Amino acid sequence: MPVTQSLRVPAQPTAARGFRHPGRIIAGAFLVAVAVGTALLSLPMATPGPGRADLLTALFHATSAVCVTGLATVDTGTYWSGFGQAVILLLIQAGGLGIMTLASLFALLLSRRLGLRARLVAQAETKSLSAADVRRVLGRVVVFSLVSETVVAVVLATRFAVGYDEPLPYAVYSGVFHAVSAFNNAGFSLNADSLIGYVTDPWVSLPIAAAVIVGGLGFPVVFELARSWRRPRTWSVLTRITVVVTLALLVVGTLGYLLAEWRNPRTLGPLGAGDTILAGFVAGVMPRTAGFNNLDMSAVLPETLFLTDALMFIGGGSAGTAGGIKVTTFGLLAYVLWAELRGDPDVEVGRRRVPATNQRQALAVALLSIGVVAVATFAMEALTDFGFEQVLFETVSAFSTVGLSTGITADLPPGAQLLVVALMFIGRIGPLTLASGLALRERARLYQLPEERTIVG
Repeated sequence: MPVTQSLRVPAQPTAARGFRHPGRIIAGAFLVAVAVGTALLSLPMATPGPGRADLLTALFHATSAVCVTGLATVDTGTYWSGFGQAVILLLIQAGGLGIMTLASLFALLLSRRLGLRARLVAQAETKSLSAADVRRVLGRVVVFSLVSETVVAVVLATRFAVGYDEPLPYAVYSGVFHAVSAFNNAGFSLNADSLIGYVTDPWVSLPIAAAVIVGGLGFPVVFELARSWRRPRTWSVLTRITVVVTLALLVVGTLGYLLAEWRNPRTLGPLGAGDTILAGFVAGVMPRTAGFNNLDMSAVLPETLFLTDALMFIGGGSAGTAGGIKVTTFGLLAYVLWAELRGDPDVEVGRRRVPATNQRQALAVALLSIGVVAVATFAMEALTDFGFEQVLFETVSAFSTVGLSTGITADLPPGAQLLVVALMFIGRIGPLTLASGLALRERARLYQLPEERTIVG
């Protein structure tokens, strides 16, 4: 007998049920953080002058800090006072760890217990595989983050004090600020030219690049590598894809910058061979959503901009501080393509079969992200007079929470700046998380329709 009526599990008749969805709670928490940051940056004490930051400037920088992006319309080191810079630093730290991670930790410290719902919310933020493991994971995440930032801060502060004769208090402050910004892939700098002044200094460039890489790997991958880095055959699919794709992108980024910019007199051309390799490597690391620039991005060649667009869009590891569609999404799609070209019925990664649900999730994230970037680029073109290369670069940088810019951010009209704010927010919480959080209800089908193939291509 043919099926004439859909059989679905009825939704719970509770008005608050939708708000309990982890995706919605995460989005709401980030909105609250942005609102609080905007209010604090709007205070007169947030700027050194007699006035105060206008609402759009405060909103833009609060969103950029919470979403660990790094795009800015004003110079962080001079426009904001010490209080304003401290607010930005705290917003970066909160955004990097995850609002829900911090909230869960505070609940754990106060009550010594976590409810099931709180654990599920934290699980959605930290991407841990088991709700029962969340309590242990949260503590390790915070300890690992603080230790990593402290190590980098000590190295940078020492270099600033010894190598650049900075007063010790400012050297320490600058070291801490740049360490937190680097580990959380934020890209905010106290220097107007970011890292351009340190382009040939390995004691500044390499610690920041290392913090960017480690923070962008993702906490689950870092923890697994710490346990079994000598036994690659035992690595999970997540770790295997993340490590392989990360190394490949670092090589591609470094070689791409070196080949394209080696003779460019405005970037790598004037440097010696050793300094050029150092600068090329650091420049290749930064599109992993770090946002620091050791080269003038307005002076790079068009092919370098295109390469950077691709690297920014891919981003870093899952459950880390990086943005983009994530290297796991990109790597999994590459494995899907390889399996399809070979005619394999299953997608296999390191003696493991990847379920079809993961494949659909990767495809959904990639297609949603492409759609968001395409629509935003179209709107940005209509709102501004800048060229397509600059507009696309700005759009991808905002959506992937990178923070690199060709220098047009401060000159964008208010409508375009609000569009960038929206892109940073969407890019931070993730297209799939946003879509699931906005869904009215979840429904489960108890039947399957007949299968029919169609022509592809």
